[in-house]
Amino acid sequence: MIRRFAAAVLAAFLFAPLAQAADLSPALVKVTPTDHVLGSAKAPVTIIEYGSVACPACASFNETVFPQLKAKYIDTGKVRYVFRPMLTGVPVIAVAGTRMAECAGPGKYFDVVDAVMRGQSEYYAWGESNIIAQPILVKIAASFGLSETAFNACAGDAAGLARLQAAHKSAIESGIRSTPSLFVNGKEMERHDLDSLEAAIKATK
Repeated sequence: MIRRFAAAVLAAFLFAPLAQAADLSPALVKVTPTDHVLGSAKAPVTIIEYGSVACPACASFNETVFPQLKAKYIDTGKVRYVFRPMLTGVPVIAVAGTRMAECAGPGKYFDVVDAVMRGQSEYYAWGESNIIAQPILVKIAASFGLSETAFNACAGDAAGLARLQAAHKSAIESGIRSTPSLFVNGKEMERHDLDSLEAAIKATK
């Protein structure tokens, strides 16, 4: 499955790398109808994360910081959280994991993102291997009701791949320099620990 569209994914990464990003664009912090959102639309604070399911730093944030942020601020209506998928880390795995989240069905997107990020310890255990990742991703997909056939079709969908590639490229051209990149009410965060995020949230009042 992964090998079937690996060449197409890797070809898309011939454009400028993250380190050569431009100045930040206002479009980076504008919430759109196509965004993946957690929390109340009426929340006074919006946090936007540009992250990748295949990015180790994103997985660390997801495991150590995000659960506390969610429990204390998102679930209580104080923060609206937006996740915008990038294709950093191993691009092929990023595409497969992100497409899985998109195809899993209503209400499952963020649970799939979490599961794929937590799976990094397994599929990166022996290096960045697509072969090792494939059965692990298939297993995760099955836990969310996607058969291997359905997952293969979803991950290999040309239109879905093109959309993810375009969004990734647009984010870089708009100024994203690394993942995760977080914005609190439009302000880019230099640090991503809970204390720094809480300080930024309180500063918006």
